[in-house]
Amino acid sequence: MKIKQVAAQLYTLRDFTKTPKEIAATLKKVRKIGYKAVQASALGPIKESELVKILDGEGLTCCATHEGSDTILNDPEAVVERLEKLGCKYTAYPYPRDVDFNDEAQIHALAKKLDTAGAVLRKAGQVLTYHNHAIEFVRYGDKTALEIIYDETKKKNLQGEIDTFWVQVGGCDPVDWCKRLEGRLPLLHMKDYKFLTSNKHDMAEIGAGNLNWKAIVAAAEKSGCKWFIVEQDVCPGNPFDSLKISFDYIAENLVS
Repeated sequence: MKIKQVAAQLYTLRDFTKTPKEIAATLKKVRKIGYKAVQASALGPIKESELVKILDGEGLTCCATHEGSDTILNDPEAVVERLEKLGCKYTAYPYPRDVDFNDEAQIHALAKKLDTAGAVLRKAGQVLTYHNHAIEFVRYGDKTALEIIYDETKKKNLQGEIDTFWVQVGGCDPVDWCKRLEGRLPLLHMKDYKFLTSNKHDMAEIGAGNLNWKAIVAAAEKSGCKWFIVEQDVCPGNPFDSLKISFDYIAENLVS
């Protein structure tokens, strides 16, 4: 992994990206930390042209986005148009909205819709990925929902954005899932998992939790990962400080 492949997920900074002025100030701080790329997510209203201008001005790459679940499934052409304006190749289906996981048939239906949407993006030279949480590790017989989703979509139409924290919460192994998606894992969400004295788990800065990052990064690299994206949904204090702690740990311990 090279330092230029490490990106910040802007969802981490969602409280500071509500207006174009805030977005500009936030991206300046992200670049100052050392990140050279970001994943665009949870931004307030801003024209793509203005966002690109800000990114270019800071020397930042938009490595990927998260688009609305409904938009991806029902209007993938709009996603294609937005990615083209941003000069971005990758996006992710962020969450299975309105999917009832008590009904296995809905998982199969979701996979079919994702495959169809992914084909639209592929024909435009773009890539649709799937961002997992823990709910996808519900089992139906001998398969989890996430296995069904990947098994019932074509590799060329749907690739992976594995979230390490949520894999762990779902009772599975992040290293194993990085290996499973060999040749199908362009994006990785780096999010550490720690356990508390209250007998609960929590998110943590990279290196401050229990995940085996050297093994995760090695497996992801072998599977062809292009972007290693730091995300922390909940931070103990200032999220900019958390992003810096993660970046510094990665720079010192994980990059080659």
